[in-house]
Amino acid sequence: LLAPREELRGLPAAHLEALRERRVTVEEAASLTASALEAALGEADLIIDAIFGTGFRGPAQDLPARVIEAANASGAPILAVDLPSGVDAASGRADPPCIRAAATVAIALPKVGVVQYPAAAHAGRVYVADIGIPDALVREAAIPTSLATARWVDRTLPRRPANSHKGRFGRIGIVAGARGFAGAAVLAARGAIRAGAGLVTAGLPASLVAMLPTALPEAMTRTLPETAAGTLSEEAYQAVIELAAASDVVAVGPGLSTHPEVVALLRRVLPRIERPIVLDADGLNAFQGAARLLADLPGPLVITPHPGEMARLLGRRTAEVESDRLQTAREAAHLVRGIVILKGARSVVAAPDGGACIIPTGTPAMATGGMGDVLTGAVAALLGAGLPPFEAAACAAYLHGLAGNLTAAARGEFGLLAHEVADGIPRALADVRSGRVDEGISAVP
Repeated sequence: LLAPREELRGLPAAHLEALRERRVTVEEAASLTASALEAALGEADLIIDAIFGTGFRGPAQDLPARVIEAANASGAPILAVDLPSGVDAASGRADPPCIRAAATVAIALPKVGVVQYPAAAHAGRVYVADIGIPDALVREAAIPTSLATARWVDRTLPRRPANSHKGRFGRIGIVAGARGFAGAAVLAARGAIRAGAGLVTAGLPASLVAMLPTALPEAMTRTLPETAAGTLSEEAYQAVIELAAASDVVAVGPGLSTHPEVVALLRRVLPRIERPIVLDADGLNAFQGAARLLADLPGPLVITPHPGEMARLLGRRTAEVESDRLQTAREAAHLVRGIVILKGARSVVAAPDGGACIIPTGTPAMATGGMGDVLTGAVAALLGAGLPPFEAAACAAYLHGLAGNLTAAARGEFGLLAHEVADGIPRALADVRSGRVDEGISAVP
């Protein structure tokens, strides 16, 4: 018992009395020496952690901190109640010390602190205990953060009618590539096609156009003027406008480079595009220090930064972004008045109104080059299929992560290639449709 016995009132005091009547030994931690505390926890076969509740804000200090450290050092498995003590339930922060649980039983609903990193690393396997809260009350509650699930993705993605044709599933224009970064355009196009786009046209610097039909014959090309360095030149302005006009969605950024003419071109041309835009990589870097300009784009916007790109966009350190990924994504969405996918472990999708969704799929095996390009194409494809921007972003991120899970399970954790993940998206969707997805969160049996 970490609280002084005499300070307990109401239900806690009644529960303590019930334990005494059942002859359960209750020891006050404050009365134990450090060695006695370590010995007591070291003898346990299981430690149940219920030190703090969901209102806790870290870091843990004094006696609770010493108990947390002793529990972690004991070697016994720890089962956390609702969330591991020391982590922040609302943000996913994990200021040390924090309990390292083997499993967590979340009460009624999983908390952000058991599904969002860095706190999620402390939760172990997550189980959700039904305590009788009616589903209707949950649906009516103004809960701003959701967890993407296979059931939700299945309900959200449209079915293909029997009389479908390629024109019904979106014409995707991609503006990408530079000398030395040609693969980014190929991967974005591949991601779009594998995610169901009807037609994909990649606008490339002139010297790269011949490469795409060999690498991906299913995609079409548009030749764009280039600089001597093999990047897009400002003279590509009119050609990009024409490509956008012929497209339902435009994806911009993969492999473009930060050449001054690329930056000038993007800042000039994007405000003229009224189609939905997916902006990634060097498309975002072109607006470093000028993120507010993105709020004035005429069409719907989805941006897909990794933490480093997000830090540059907001003028922060990457560590600040990672320390509270949920809040950072919300702030960025509000700033650019668009949908944000903050990539990484447990990607966050955020909207300008403060709504957000955490993506439970994905694997460390996806930490290789080109994965973000595939996601960019997938988001564009789902926008082209008619999904609203938030739903398109969340479903694409979920399927992209699930494709990574499935591919890594078959091939192993090292050496995963981005194009293999793109090629795994159709199977990921098939698993979602059939209900064969393990998201790592289970109901208590």
